[in-house]
Amino acid sequence: MTDAETGRRTRADFQADDEVRWCPGCGDYAVLASVQTFLADVGLDPARVVFVSGIGCSSRFPYYMNTYGFHGIHGRAPALASGIALADPDLSVWVVTGDGDALSIGGNHLIHSLRRNLNIKILLFNNRIYGLTKGQYSPTSEVGKRTKSSPAGSIGPPFNPVSLALGAEATFVARTVDTDRTHTIEMLRRAHQHRGTAFIEIYQRCNVFNDQAFVALTGKEERLENRINLRHGKPVLFGRHDAKGVVLHAGGAHIVDVAEVGLAALHVHDEHAPDPSAAFALSRLSAGPEGPTPVGVFRDVARPLYEDELQRQMRDAQRRPGPANLSELIRQTGTWTVS
Repeated sequence: MTDAETGRRTRADFQADDEVRWCPGCGDYAVLASVQTFLADVGLDPARVVFVSGIGCSSRFPYYMNTYGFHGIHGRAPALASGIALADPDLSVWVVTGDGDALSIGGNHLIHSLRRNLNIKILLFNNRIYGLTKGQYSPTSEVGKRTKSSPAGSIGPPFNPVSLALGAEATFVARTVDTDRTHTIEMLRRAHQHRGTAFIEIYQRCNVFNDQAFVALTGKEERLENRINLRHGKPVLFGRHDAKGVVLHAGGAHIVDVAEVGLAALHVHDEHAPDPSAAFALSRLSAGPEGPTPVGVFRDVARPLYEDELQRQMRDAQRRPGPANLSELIRQTGTWTVS
């Protein structure tokens, strides 16, 4: 409930009455708590927030939010969210999807939502497995992954969701980890502030079918060596005592020993760079979280909103002199007679 003394919203304002039903230990619980806390912190009105989902474990999300929600069909959440954002641009519209929902059947909808730059926020929960259907390999599963649908090991190389989003010219692209609530809330805040489509990949634990998939970034010792925290305007450093760094040359990003190359040689991260090449190179440091992996904001740039351009076209049409003539419009070009 809203705090009686301060009048500020609390997490409880965004908690639905429905029982939250994910497997015990699932990373979705942590993400749900982060989202609800973030929404309360920024003071959004639950009646002006919409969560849209497709199919998968993550897609139960709208039921657990005390906001408006829409549970769509497989892969179509970005299309539904686009329609909602166009119908009421004042709403805060969020898509919750998974690696299977977004990158398999929903891949086409995802990339076109990113390139159009509507004011929607897309949270992709990546557990690198199909959890709801009990453990088949997904579009982000590593090569050789043995599952019920790939008993000899998966063959195709996995998608890198951040690289995919950057390639689709998304204006805001970030990555976080479910168990790091402070970082996740910061990425949510940044996405909310961004005017346009914001894409956040969230590494999310599936302890039943893909446990320890992200231990390189979550293990107490492992994360010290593997987590690369991207900070705007700062050299890309990581490892114990910041002994490792990243340089860009020959069209790619490479890990080096700082003692060997010097601090001045390191790449300085610029999340506002108009050209996404450097951000893309950083995203290619790792296909998945098996080794040194960047987290944080890869890109945050301004571009006209799809909604604004559509409204401009409609205003221009209304200013044209004379009444509209539908028959003339239909027959003005490209018509022919079939005998």
